[in-house]
Amino acid sequence: MTMDLIASPQLLFSALVLGAGYALVGLGLNLVYGTMRLLNVGHGDLVMLGAYVAFWCFALTGLPPPLAAPLAAALGVLLAEALHRGLLHRLLGAGAERIEANSLLVFFGLSIIVQNLAALAFTASPRALRTLDDVVHVAGVAMTESRIVILLVALAVCGGVLIGLRATVWGLAIKAVIDNGRAAAVVGVDVPRVRRLALWAGFAIAGLAGALLAMVEQIGPFMGFPYTIAAFVVIILGGLGRLGGGVVAGLLLGFVQVYGVALTAPTFSSMLLYGTFVAVLLLRPQGLARAARIRS
Repeated sequence: MTMDLIASPQLLFSALVLGAGYALVGLGLNLVYGTMRLLNVGHGDLVMLGAYVAFWCFALTGLPPPLAAPLAAALGVLLAEALHRGLLHRLLGAGAERIEANSLLVFFGLSIIVQNLAALAFTASPRALRTLDDVVHVAGVAMTESRIVILLVALAVCGGVLIGLRATVWGLAIKAVIDNGRAAAVVGVDVPRVRRLALWAGFAIAGLAGALLAMVEQIGPFMGFPYTIAAFVVIILGGLGRLGGGVVAGLLLGFVQVYGVALTAPTFSSMLLYGTFVAVLLLRPQGLARAARIRS
């Protein structure tokens, strides 16, 4: 019976959907950390804000979350720019050895503020959307339209970013900054501008992910923390600064959680996520593949 469960195409589909969501969330965090060395422990709160954008667009206008996702991404860009002008340009002026520690404290404080402001504005009661819930049967697998959209959009965005990093001037500049910021500056890359672009992209991707995940998750002010943990698992497991490895790690984390729950019990879901985080830190902190060397 265990083998039948593992071979279940229904379970495979669920793992792919969850893993694609994790890959998308982790991609945004990896862009920011890889280029700027900022430990954004409030990354999941951007997902939460994107989810609220989708909820209120749907509640007030009937706009479905996939169409509200660009608005959530735009909010992410606005927040990134405001944060950059208000705090980050000073933080980045500190010595390289202080950036990570300072950013950890800054983003932790901002996370607490954002969560409590969201609770004050929207109450702490969880909310949910009911949209795109028609069931489609493909090869004996029952798929809701919402989960199909999440899978396709997440994979498309991840694939588009990875292709863009190889095929565009800005993508190559981002890769150069991730690999060695000082060397990139020496050969003429506008490092501050590239870092700002990566910050915009990272925040936008998190907001977009939140709008998509709002279709299948309960929405609340404190929903972001598990996604923050998942994003850190993804970037550590895939290798810091290795965006392609992070996408693969996100899919792998989805498989670990879905199949782990299927073989144990739903109450083990959080334990599997946090347990994976601790295990990665203890056993493979450099990632499954050799991590890229990231210099400021």
